[in-house]
Amino acid sequence: MKQSLEVNNIVVIFGASGFIGTYLVDRLVEDGFYVIATDISRKGEAYYKKQGITFVRLDITKEKEFEALPKTGVRAVVHVACLQPANVSEQKYDPKEYMKVNALGTINILEYCKRNMAPKILYTSSHLEVDECLWETGRYIREDAPRAISYTGEYAMYIISQNVAIDCVAHYSQKHGMQGIVCRVPPVYGYGPHTEIFKNGKQVKTGFKIFIENAIAGKPLEVWGDCKTGRDIIYVKDVVSAISMALKSDKVTGLYNIASGRPLSLEQEAKGIIKVFSSRAHLSEIRYRPDRPNSIKPFLYDISKAKKDMGWSPQYSFEEMLLDYKKEMQSARFDFLLKKGEQIVYQKEEDK
Repeated sequence: MKQSLEVNNIVVIFGASGFIGTYLVDRLVEDGFYVIATDISRKGEAYYKKQGITFVRLDITKEKEFEALPKTGVRAVVHVACLQPANVSEQKYDPKEYMKVNALGTINILEYCKRNMAPKILYTSSHLEVDECLWETGRYIREDAPRAISYTGEYAMYIISQNVAIDCVAHYSQKHGMQGIVCRVPPVYGYGPHTEIFKNGKQVKTGFKIFIENAIAGKPLEVWGDCKTGRDIIYVKDVVSAISMALKSDKVTGLYNIASGRPLSLEQEAKGIIKVFSSRAHLSEIRYRPDRPNSIKPFLYDISKAKKDMGWSPQYSFEEMLLDYKKEMQSARFDFLLKKGEQIVYQKEEDK
């Protein structure tokens, strides 16, 4: 990648060596922004050095380290750095770390924006702030829906700290005249480390990865519970296209749902994966297991605000997403993400 530095065209990305961050750097460079990638990861640093992208290794919980970033010419800041349960082993769980990384880290980023007059801050948030009481209504969830978080379970501290971050973005935007944008996303699919996560502190493969592995091997795909249960998912490349379009606009502000706006059922997921990944000579079959419960909760998001204000719409159908996923998997260009995912446990000094 080649970048040409132009006045007031710098975008600083915090969390640039994570899943969404890595795809985002590609997209923003392609769209003509000058990107400065920042992260705590040494693997990310090595990756971006090979790509010719300016990288600053930085811990967002340490305000002094922000001195290494530019003080002028910043057009926008994108914050996709976070600590979440999918990256935390049972031995590493610490509520204080959630507040330190997700809340204090966000304040440090906002203070950087304020000091250096960065006019725009974009933060990505999980959809979990609206929780199941709104998910299972069968209605589209709009941006003005009330929060409804659960204060129990493994995601409680993550969502509490994320809500602090969202409120801080709103506070700094209103108090200091920044253009504050929050992109709320449901589960984000794409080739990267999220096919193996921690669940209640134990490392597990996601159902998506199990389906793909079984389809490649010609093995049956088991669909548990209600096969028609549908939920809203989004492809990572659609997420980063929305972020890029938001950065180009001077009118986009506040909270936006960045989702597909349509349900994807387990049955549709299994059929799509078989079509794309299974060999015609050893075609996988679906085995329905209504006797085995699944953990899928139905939810749908209204994306009309993003369509109206940004001119954005998701471009990938589920099958198109799978075809592109397969292409990225075969290209191996994001394999560093998988290697990084092998050490998915959060550490203050990663890759020692």
